[in-house]
Amino acid sequence: MRALIITFGTRGDVEPYLALAERLQSEGHEAVLCAPEAYRTEAARSGIGFAPAATRMHELVRDGMSTAAGPMDVARAARQMTAAMRDSLVEQWDAAQRVEPTIILSHPKALGGLHIAERLAIPFAASLPLPFLTPTGEFPIPFMTGRHSERWNRMTYQFNRFTAIAYGGMINRFRRRQLGLARESRFSDFLHRDGAAVPVLYPVSPAVVPRPHDYPESAHLTGYWFRAQGTAEALPDDVSAFLDGDGPVVYAGFGSMGFGRHAADRGRTVLEAVRAAGARAIVARGWGGLEAEQADDLLVIDEVPHELLFPRVSAVVHHGGSGTTAAGLRAGRPTLICPVLGDQPFWGERVRALGAGPEPLPLMKMRADSLTERLTDLIGNAAYAERAATIGEQISGEDGTGRAVQILEEIEAT
Repeated sequence: MRALIITFGTRGDVEPYLALAERLQSEGHEAVLCAPEAYRTEAARSGIGFAPAATRMHELVRDGMSTAAGPMDVARAARQMTAAMRDSLVEQWDAAQRVEPTIILSHPKALGGLHIAERLAIPFAASLPLPFLTPTGEFPIPFMTGRHSERWNRMTYQFNRFTAIAYGGMINRFRRRQLGLARESRFSDFLHRDGAAVPVLYPVSPAVVPRPHDYPESAHLTGYWFRAQGTAEALPDDVSAFLDGDGPVVYAGFGSMGFGRHAADRGRTVLEAVRAAGARAIVARGWGGLEAEQADDLLVIDEVPHELLFPRVSAVVHHGGSGTTAAGLRAGRPTLICPVLGDQPFWGERVRALGAGPEPLPLMKMRADSLTERLTDLIGNAAYAERAATIGEQISGEDGTGRAVQILEEIEAT
């Protein structure tokens, strides 16, 4: 098998696919990661192939998130990405022509994978670390929350047609000009190809999201895709020394979703709440999500591998990105999610429902008193720690990348 794996987004949208590519290589297959240039070095370190795509889109998202004052600024920045998206489609096609894959696996945000596979007449599988594409009556599309009827829940997945409606003109120009394919309807969806169901691989643990009873055979919850143990380097000395100090340590980081203009205010809020809760904190800056002044009871970091850091802290507080949520639960750590948008409220509700943490605290509503209350509960409630540890054991017993490789082998063989 020669797999072209196309993805785009923040680290949580890339790390699982890097893990899958590494596992494919270890199982004797070839794998090429097609992603923004920022991830080339990591791919090279892992010995897997790399093809750049969506680098400009990645830069626009990163710069927008680190300077935006709120969701409206992000929306305005998104309107500036049209040219970058067109370039990304061409870059994906260039990569496919160089790689000559026998199968393509693509994150839907990359847009081009399904159409390129059609042009090359090779198997295709969709994948994203969120149960977003496949309709179910058990919960609404994970950009929405609340309890609803099964019928209403299933209807919410019509949102997935938005991509074809919003980007249909761009996609059809790409199909016609680059791929030489006929146009397709703007009302098409991502789940069918020539009338057949498109396989979808969700790198999500069934221990966190039990498989819905009405999922079709084409939908697979494989378990999380983690890189092999020992891939990450050792923790920096200052981080290890801080962790060896007295008292509980809370990790706090809001990734790319904090909106940089308020980063210092959030840092002061976190420090005040952590102190009031009788703990210390390691604060991750992310893409402008948090900023704080270093202190005896607060360590400010840029990026540290979650697989090394999370097992050594008492609890984790974050925005609810799928990758960070997975890492915290895998480490068996009680979790408080402070969601902003997108799928983050979904993960916050899953953590609460699993008993691994308290009710989510939306980041925009976070104040020192409300965060102090949640942190005190998070650290002091032994039930959260016990439940998180149980879930962590279940996740650690899964082989998500191994199951994914098996499924891809079956898809290519048919």
